[in-house]
Amino acid sequence: MNCIRIATRRSRLALAQADLARSTIAAVFPAASLEVLEMVTTGDKQLSWSLEERGGKGLFTKELEEALLNGQADVAVHSAKDLPSEMPEGLSLVGCLPREDARDMLIFREGVETPAVIATGSPRRRAQLKKRFPCAVWTEIRGNVETRLQKIADGKADATVLACAGLKRLGISAFPGLVFEPISPESVIPAAGQAAIALQCRTADLARFKPLVDVATTESVEMERYLLNALGGGCHTSVAVFREGNTFRVYHESFGAKRYTLDERNPLESVKAVVAEIILKIGNQ
Repeated sequence: MNCIRIATRRSRLALAQADLARSTIAAVFPAASLEVLEMVTTGDKQLSWSLEERGGKGLFTKELEEALLNGQADVAVHSAKDLPSEMPEGLSLVGCLPREDARDMLIFREGVETPAVIATGSPRRRAQLKKRFPCAVWTEIRGNVETRLQKIADGKADATVLACAGLKRLGISAFPGLVFEPISPESVIPAAGQAAIALQCRTADLARFKPLVDVATTESVEMERYLLNALGGGCHTSVAVFREGNTFRVYHESFGAKRYTLDERNPLESVKAVVAEIILKIGNQ
């Protein structure tokens, strides 16, 4: 494999994540030449679409997966939270790079103490923040990170919520006219896979690319995706799950937030027991 072709979305954040993946690939395959294939996905084109109404899964990954299947690319770089649980035949999840800060960031316009209008297209964020802002009106927001920040600064809404990881990868720690407030996972549980960069490849190449991944992050994200898949969660539902060490936090719209402690000797079995308990709980409601 003299050349490794890396497929990525074209947004500035996606390219920043692809650059991190490129550095990892270069370290593991120092003799290979690397090419980055920038692509525009359906989700990037359809900025007027409501991700909540249409479901966001697959809208930001389909074109990258097609590039793998038709041989245009060898590795695809995704935000792990955007990657559907089910993959096309012939493709596999290699794993994840080391996880960034998984928290959400609440962003206010300066001078706003209690936001009347909060812009977010995430049912997960909205459902959990309603407890703090019960009187707020909620509206969707689309566009890249800088566009969303500018919309809040311009008064299109009083506040929004973004991922800390994305802001850090873009080098954004402040923005004119805005105030940044990180939210602890105890207050708002992150999405499955949040802050993790996922690598995908053809199943036939899986063993070749396995050395690229961070084992601890990959294990955590696989547990989170296992629960999300079992509960049928996605961009249009209020489900959140985050594993940090032996702490496993889950939010579900039917029962709220719960914290579980995993058996460190066999955390996956603990997660399976948690899933069985939650399914039983939901079924009895």
